[in-house]
Amino acid sequence: MKYESLIFDIDGTLWDSRELVAEGYNMQLRAEGLEHLCVDAEILRPLFGKFITEFADAMLPSIPVPERYELMERCMKTEQEYLLANECSIGYPKVKETLRELSKKHRLFIVSNAERGYPKLCIDKLGLGEYVQGHMCFGDTGTSKGKTIRTLMTKHNIESAIYIGDTQGDLEACREAGIPFIFCSYGFGHVESYDAKIDSIDELLEM
Repeated sequence: MKYESLIFDIDGTLWDSRELVAEGYNMQLRAEGLEHLCVDAEILRPLFGKFITEFADAMLPSIPVPERYELMERCMKTEQEYLLANECSIGYPKVKETLRELSKKHRLFIVSNAERGYPKLCIDKLGLGEYVQGHMCFGDTGTSKGKTIRTLMTKHNIESAIYIGDTQGDLEACREAGIPFIFCSYGFGHVESYDAKIDSIDELLEM
């Protein structure tokens, strides 16, 4: 299996940030007197990989629109600040070492359904700046993940790529983008099919 570029998902693929994300959201909710809406890691598990609006609809159904989405934006801003300040190691084992080796033969990128700023936060926190050549997310494009993948490929003149992710949404995005999909079985989701499967990220080196 040989591809010029490798495109990675973030949550459930490079790291597990659920507990810290939940804590960040809850800080904002408590600050606004909405402690009854606080969440935990397990509530967030099925939401990772979905659009920001889907997060808000699931977490804050009692808040009317558009206030719901405005509150979600504030929660995400606090969450990013909290993630950046927290020194807790949330990257999966051997992520940095694996991407360092992969970068010697491939161009590496990140595409996520997250808010703007989240991919760079991940890159900075995991020390991947030397290895990841570009990133794009829903917050940048406002479109589906498949279209975001194609936009990134066009921007960086990527002719041959494969996507590495962990959810059914990632599989569907790959089908929309017309590229193969490697399923990370250690992540958050289950998928109907895949082109290849890994049980730990360093197995990419064997491919």
